Amino acid sequence: MGYTQEARDRFEALLGAVAPIESKAMFGGVGIYADGLIFALIAEDKLYFKVDGTNQADFEAAGMGPFYPYDSPTPMRYWEVPSSVLEDPAELAVWVDKARCVAELAALKKKPRRPR
Repeated sequence: MGYTQEARDRFEALLGAVAPIESKAMFGGVGIYADGLIFALIAEDKLYFKVDGTNQADFEAAGMGPFYPYDSPTPMRYWEVPSSVLEDPAELAVWVDKARCVAELAALKKKPRRPR
């Protein structure tokens, strides 16, 4: 993966203007969180949002593709955010909301851990 500090600063500023976020460096990239749930990541100086069946068509319609970690043949459930969305704060807010909803649904589907 990898990223430059300039890209990280830019994406954090854009996202922070539309939602309260936290970020953490991880696996050579950056995870972006809202309310404790990861909904985006930065890798290779690109921003990716979490997707499922509710928002993937938006990315496909914009001609975007999924994130492949470390040259894996299997993509992750994160797709690149179009530059046109990044340039429009109102549209970015809509896409952020959708990605956050995907993260919330994914968290609800996870099986709770059994106490030790």
